[in-house]
Amino acid sequence: MRKFTALAATALTTATLLSGTAPTAQARPGPDRPAVWDKRVRCQETDPEGRKIVTRYGNSWDLGWHHFTSRHNIRKCGILSAAIRGKVDHDDHNGRLEYDGVAIRTGPRPAQVKFVVIVQYARYTKDRRYDAGRGQKIGVVNAFCKNQPHNKCPAWMNE
Repeated sequence: MRKFTALAATALTTATLLSGTAPTAQARPGPDRPAVWDKRVRCQETDPEGRKIVTRYGNSWDLGWHHFTSRHNIRKCGILSAAIRGKVDHDDHNGRLEYDGVAIRTGPRPAQVKFVVIVQYARYTKDRRYDAGRGQKIGVVNAFCKNQPHNKCPAWMNE
């Protein structure tokens, strides 16, 4: 019995040492945690007023490509470019710009969908949790389709 207890204790100790600690899941940023996001540029377009608008990878919960591709089903840079190449439709004069666009499907089942591209044309987001860096702009923070269930764009827009 002593031999079995000693063997079990040794195995338990070895397993504990080898396992280490499990990695923790990445938590949402809050007032006590800095915002984590990918600043790399995925797409880039210039609007008619000469502003260089970038789309950064961002993160899945707040802003950027990873946010709106999963949540709103926009998976092509061309969709963003189509809206950004037009005039600014809404400007709050504090860095937030909105570009409206229309996607049209032709053929046997024609359809039309209005969409919006929201840009933060400033170094910081409004809540100052995200910083693009000196001389840089945040860029596209969100894009979605209007009057669609959950603001999710139809799959045909990505074809």
